[in-house]
Amino acid sequence: MKNTKHLLLAFALFITSTFGAFAQLQTPAASPAASVSQVVGFTKISIDYSSPAVKGRKIFGEIEKYGVTWRAGANAQTIIEFSTPVSVGGKNLRAGKYSIFMTPAQSGEWTVHLNSKAASVFAYMKDGAIDEEAIAADDAVSFKVAPAAGNTERLQYHISAENNKVAKVTMAWEKVIISFLVDTQVDQKMEGFKTAF
Repeated sequence: MKNTKHLLLAFALFITSTFGAFAQLQTPAASPAASVSQVVGFTKISIDYSSPAVKGRKIFGEIEKYGVTWRAGANAQTIIEFSTPVSVGGKNLRAGKYSIFMTPAQSGEWTVHLNSKAASVFAYMKDGAIDEEAIAADDAVSFKVAPAAGNTERLQYHISAENNKVAKVTMAWEKVIISFLVDTQVDQKMEGFKTAF
């Protein structure tokens, strides 16, 4: 009888710990965190983002509406960081972090925004909608980009060192590819080194 009680108690503890372990299991994230970085010239460029999948859905035009600014990823904001000053869209930017926003267009060019406050899109919500004017007010730079055709299931960012002076930053998702150039200002920095010595 005593052995039976001990056996039942051990079995109950086993079941309890097993269910506890299953309760702590996590399922994979629907939009897993991702990052990419590349050194171009003297500048390290890094992008941290979340990577949602298409999963048979129509993304641009339905889930992400045309003419409405989007956080260029999922979950939290998409952040691009430059370790040194750079030039993007013809404008000089200081070293630091910027949020990437994009405004999709049904036809024609998309708008890419680099937000100087590295703020989340949720910081710009007003009456349940995105306040486009507030985002524009915090843009360090915004510029137009013609989309290219592609076919990418899971959102991805890439950084390529075009000539070790200029980086090409690319976002690909669903049937769209958006790319823009980052001038890492190698020649200007080399001139600065020469005059310093």
